[in-house]
Amino acid sequence: MTQPRIAIPPTLSPAAFHRRRANAPVERFGGETMGTGWSATVVAPPPGVESAIADVLAEVIAQMSHWEPGSQLSRINAAAPGGWHGIAPEFARVMGVALDIAARSDGAFDPAMGALVDLWGFGPPGPRADAPEDGAIDTARAEIGVGAMELDPLLLRLRRARGARLDLSGIAKGYAVDAVAARLRAMGCTDFLVEIGGELVGVGIQPDGQPWWVDVEPPPGMALPPLRIALHEIAVATSGDYRRFGAQGSHSIDPRTGRPIAHGTASVTVIHADCCHADSWASALTVLEPEAAMALAEREGLAVQLVVRERGEWLSRGLRTMLD
Repeated sequence: MTQPRIAIPPTLSPAAFHRRRANAPVERFGGETMGTGWSATVVAPPPGVESAIADVLAEVIAQMSHWEPGSQLSRINAAAPGGWHGIAPEFARVMGVALDIAARSDGAFDPAMGALVDLWGFGPPGPRADAPEDGAIDTARAEIGVGAMELDPLLLRLRRARGARLDLSGIAKGYAVDAVAARLRAMGCTDFLVEIGGELVGVGIQPDGQPWWVDVEPPPGMALPPLRIALHEIAVATSGDYRRFGAQGSHSIDPRTGRPIAHGTASVTVIHADCCHADSWASALTVLEPEAAMALAEREGLAVQLVVRERGEWLSRGLRTMLD
């Protein structure tokens, strides 16, 4: 069996090891949310952890789900363009990150591409058996990009300047992981691992003194040694389409072209201080051609593993410095 490579982030805290409780109980909670599964492994959890997590996830869905017709996001999408809509502080925070990464990635990430996602059969209207017509793609693409969404973070309001529709599926799961972690911290939890659909945050350590170890397995058919990450006060997110191909092609739509990516990227893993950024950067880098993705990762100082079919694995400088 191939030995994994060990990634040790620079966030390891000696204080966490000194305060560890060797015989503390560890409990695991889990369920379904946002079209996937969630889990939380918590050392010495206080009463009410499971219901508190459920409340957090329900609030994220109520604000940011494009699958839930009554969500804040869906109501904005259903309204006529041009008017301002009040949004929750959490929604404004996520939109701020989304628009910032959209700008930094030159449009490879776009929170306004909901119409394109729906057009290709990956949204709430449901799947389709064939590719959409070029004219429909061009029409949807013309509505997105810079200026499609206007955010007023001070007054907590958002406006669709054009006919584009919001889709936060490339960032909302990561934010939800952060939100759950924040709630656990507020309840006095100091050591836990939270996961939603493969996006994770690790805080503190396990009772045996080990960090929360997470293995990033290579995509099927690619002979790469596993990447094992010590998830301690840090987050990791992976974007991969190797399980999500159909008649339309890759699930990842390039908002700049309006079409699924076709450059061979199988997966992108990003290690970041928070999961909201890790998730959205992984989404953006998946869309970019491999060379452009790695150039952006280096420019932004990101810790990234990029796996490309028939070309192998690329590691950013930020990740290479973590490997022992």
